[in-house]
Amino acid sequence: MSSQTYRTHSAARARARTSSVLQHEMTVVASGVADVVSSTGGWLYDRRMAGWKVNVLVADRTGERALRILGADVLDLSGDLEAITDDPDRAATLAVAADVYAADGRVRRFVSSSDRRRAEVALWGDPGSLGEDVSAVSYRLSGAARAFKAQALLAVGLPSASVASTEALFRFGVTALASVAR
Repeated sequence: MSSQTYRTHSAARARARTSSVLQHEMTVVASGVADVVSSTGGWLYDRRMAGWKVNVLVADRTGERALRILGADVLDLSGDLEAITDDPDRAATLAVAADVYAADGRVRRFVSSSDRRRAEVALWGDPGSLGEDVSAVSYRLSGAARAFKAQALLAVGLPSASVASTEALFRFGVTALASVAR
């Protein structure tokens, strides 16, 4: 192999490594598909269309076709959480159902071990049981996200007639926004 060919291959390998390091990734954790679709379906669709890798870990995969409609990869919460928790810096965004966070120590450890300087942590559901600093935020869905969320809702047997233009989330811990009401 000539030195020029070697440098070209070497540069291509370096670009490939860099591109995999820079890919944005979102990890969603919930008990079921319907909860993910109804609570965060538009947000995860918009992230996927922006080029993010979206992994959804659910305890009950019934209706997982709905998550595929939104562009997500569906994983099993019971077995695949360990694979993701082996590398706490893997996810750039964590979105966790508050009920799963409150009930599952593995999920709490996963969230607490994430590097909050690089990872955005969001929750949905009832934050009252968390005992943590959270602040409410709204995510405004794109028109495409609303359309795809409506189809995903139909796929899990939920009404889709009027998909809201926003989804309610909570920023968690150090990523929580300062309260605007003083």
